[in-house]
Amino acid sequence: MVDRANKPELHVDTVADWEAWLDSDPDPSGIRLRLRKAATSRPGITYAEALDVALCFGWIDGQKQSLDADYFLQTFTPRRPRSMWSKVNIGHVTRLIEEGRMRPQGQLEIDRAKADGRWDRAYRQRDGDLPEELQEALNADPKIAEAFASQSAQNRFAMAFRVANLKRPASRASRVAEYVEMLKRGESLH
Repeated sequence: MVDRANKPELHVDTVADWEAWLDSDPDPSGIRLRLRKAATSRPGITYAEALDVALCFGWIDGQKQSLDADYFLQTFTPRRPRSMWSKVNIGHVTRLIEEGRMRPQGQLEIDRAKADGRWDRAYRQRDGDLPEELQEALNADPKIAEAFASQSAQNRFAMAFRVANLKRPASRASRVAEYVEMLKRGESLH
């Protein structure tokens, strides 16, 4: 696997250029796409435009990296077989399908996610919804709830995400118990 720093940079000036590149049998290790910042008048495409096109082709965004005053780099790679979907991206692809923009590669990823349950287990970003098992554990012990609340947003999200994406109830209960013990010890994931 090619690490992010070694992925090639791609500079495109139009959405059509980005679509053409994705249509040209691109390197499956992905790229770092140069995107223009909102405040610049320089040529290029925006993050929102790039993400829409990527989703249409079955690709997904990754880490962002600063470049200069006018541009940043955004990693894009093909969606991995078991990668989770966010509610935000489900909303995007629903809109893209309605607009008639979805490509066969993107539809294939949607169909796979629906078939294996990832579509229904899509996670919410930043909205505070906790899996039922985790919420019950927090409700049962105010000290644990306080320890959880004192965690960084990154840690709270990671715990909720990891619990929510376990399929079996026994696995979810076990993970919650593990996190409760971790919180009792004053530890965090990151």
